[in-house]
Amino acid sequence: MANVIITGSTGMIGKGVLLECLGSDKIEKVIVINRRPLEMKHPKLKEIILDNFLDVSEVSDQLTGFDGCFYCMGVSALGMIEADYTRITYSMTKAFADTLYNLNKDMVFNYVSGVGTDRTEKGRSMWARVKGRTENHILNKGFRDAYAFRPGVIIPEKGIRSSTGWYNTMYAITRPLFPLLKRAKRVTTTTKLGRAMINSLFQRRENKVLSPRDINEGAGYLIHDL
Repeated sequence: MANVIITGSTGMIGKGVLLECLGSDKIEKVIVINRRPLEMKHPKLKEIILDNFLDVSEVSDQLTGFDGCFYCMGVSALGMIEADYTRITYSMTKAFADTLYNLNKDMVFNYVSGVGTDRTEKGRSMWARVKGRTENHILNKGFRDAYAFRPGVIIPEKGIRSSTGWYNTMYAITRPLFPLLKRAKRVTTTTKLGRAMINSLFQRRENKVLSPRDINEGAGYLIHDL
């Protein structure tokens, strides 16, 4: 059984990963680290509120003895200047990963990125360059294993709602199509994402950048070419 750390569990992706961890017999203990309270109780669960992710050292005494980190915290680049987006997307993630590496070198670190990320760090798209820089730091840090999860379309399950209002409107409109969409190789779900993260702790994969198809396969689902 494994002990894991999850960030971003107040968001749609992080909440999905958390629910799978709490329901899995492979996971013994979960610490969630958030900027605002999750307001959830479970025997496996402990919550830490951290206002400044650039200063993880203030809670480092609680972060030893972990087998995995599922870093699901993120923000949309819409309307943001590059400096602000870089601080949240790259600098905060780097500070978090660097601290965990010093405490748990033998862990698996999973970073939720996105389709279209630019690991050359030279493209025109600001968000893609910054995400690419973040992926490069995580994958080259030296953890026992590390993966960049690049989900495309994500369908929420188990009552999960997005923290972005217009996403919920879109999901409500397209809900009748969910059964068909879930069979598509470019679509994943919050459940599959969570299960793929859990499985990454026990099944090493050669490919470290995981597409929606890779995520679904990592969760143990058959893929249909739609």
